Amino acid sequence: MQPLRQETGIVTPLDRANVDTDAIIPKQFLKRIERSGFGQFLFYDWRFDSKGNPDPSFVLNQKKYEGSSILLARENFGCGSSREHAPWSLLDYGFRVIIAPSFADIFYNNCFKNGMLPIRLTSEQVDQLFQKAYRDQPYQLTVDLVEKSVYDQEGLKFFFEIDEYRRTCLLEGLDDIAITLQSEEKIAKYEEKLPDYYAIAAK
Repeated sequence: MQPLRQETGIVTPLDRANVDTDAIIPKQFLKRIERSGFGQFLFYDWRFDSKGNPDPSFVLNQKKYEGSSILLARENFGCGSSREHAPWSLLDYGFRVIIAPSFADIFYNNCFKNGMLPIRLTSEQVDQLFQKAYRDQPYQLTVDLVEKSVYDQEGLKFFFEIDEYRRTCLLEGLDDIAITLQSEEKIAKYEEKLPDYYAIAAK
């Protein structure tokens, strides 16, 4: 998992509350067995019309948000089913950070497991960011996980809270497997003490 210490990027404003995981990645695209390649289907029913043509009114299809790595949303982002494909698709598209007043619990946890940073800010703070993101020119934010802050070049700066264990995992790029492998030597020593079940079964 790629470490995340500081991310500076264009902010994409998705001005919708209660965005569920079926909207993030529709169910017809869940048949892929890889964890990559889902970005092309992100928000598919909103990005494209019934003929598969891009909808120019949808925010991801607007040129000034190209290459964005920070998604700004409203309350209860990631609600609905528990599919882990939702953070996979967001990450594959290029988002490393999602800012919203609140997240669905399972989605929130899955973000950390996949190397993404979901940040909770107050509704008032999110409103300020939306106002800036809707300007004619692309709006950039810097997210600093070391000092737990969000700031721009105009003097705006917000601090956010995050569980220290999750923060450490993101800073060091540790997923569940990597964390387990940190104890590989201890696991090996434990396994050496176990009975040889294969030998016992052969008797």
